[in-house]
Amino acid sequence: MPMIDRVRNKRSIDYGLLAEVFEDGVAARRHLLELGFSGNTLAEKCRPGGGWTRLFLGVYLLTGGTPSRRQLVRGALLRSGPLTYLTGLEAARRYGVRRLPADHRIHVLVPHGRRIASQGSMLVERSNRAWSGTLIDGFPVVTLARALIDAARKERSLDVVRALIADAVQRQLCSPEALTEELKDLRLAGTHLPRRVLDEVSDGVRSAAEAWSRSLIHRSSLPNPQWNVMIRSSVGEQLAVVDGWWDDVGLAWQIDSVEFHLMPDDYARTMAQHSTLLANGVMTVHTIPSRLKHDPAGVIDELRGAYSAAAQRPRPAVAATLWRPI
Repeated sequence: MPMIDRVRNKRSIDYGLLAEVFEDGVAARRHLLELGFSGNTLAEKCRPGGGWTRLFLGVYLLTGGTPSRRQLVRGALLRSGPLTYLTGLEAARRYGVRRLPADHRIHVLVPHGRRIASQGSMLVERSNRAWSGTLIDGFPVVTLARALIDAARKERSLDVVRALIADAVQRQLCSPEALTEELKDLRLAGTHLPRRVLDEVSDGVRSAAEAWSRSLIHRSSLPNPQWNVMIRSSVGEQLAVVDGWWDDVGLAWQIDSVEFHLMPDDYARTMAQHSTLLANGVMTVHTIPSRLKHDPAGVIDELRGAYSAAAQRPRPAVAATLWRPI
């Protein structure tokens, strides 16, 4: 006998069994009414001691108590109706993007013209731009490029946008080309920050601290370095990946911080490479990220001095190429 018939055939409804009928124990009002429940019954079940929890308007958690993240997401999709997809930070999280801000709203994308409002933890966005997506863990999710751009458009912090986009690109979850394609519509509001970050990514910048460095160099009289460069010895041995590199004088610049690098092993690797560079005659300037914001003039003076010193000695016999993660 189908489970729904087992629920209906009982003289007293087995609400525990009813919760198993619906995915994640979450049901929409319209579906419960179709089963024969009255509006009064639904209201009674959501009162203290009734056993249910109202997640959103017209959406109920049939197991009661505090909902899990999955149950909240299921509820947001049910509330939003057919053809709804997850986008923004919620979608990016499900693709595995790690450097995300502490914003736990469930961002859903619905067709333009649908009359539904944001409420509680659910952020509704209507769009007449076509989208595509896939199923991840049973949820409809837009492409990662669309999710990242939708998330970035809601952010006001440049560093937050830098972190989430750089993480996805560096770990090859999403390509810069796919993000650029999402930004083709020049009328799309709120795209200044993601456009700026994509310019930085194309220049090799991997982290927020390195982006600050790039801005600082642009305000100085120093020539622009290459960003994220692999240094090799004269016999082709890989020595180090440096954040900034002035090839004409053989000067390296490292931004030393475990907090801002995107890959967990970057900091330890950077520290291990210091002596290797020195042994091959490469002069390196080391800067902690806090000085980039609080003592930019001091950092510029150090770089100018190092650049001048490096120019007065023979360039070390090393080769440099733009580095990208495998």
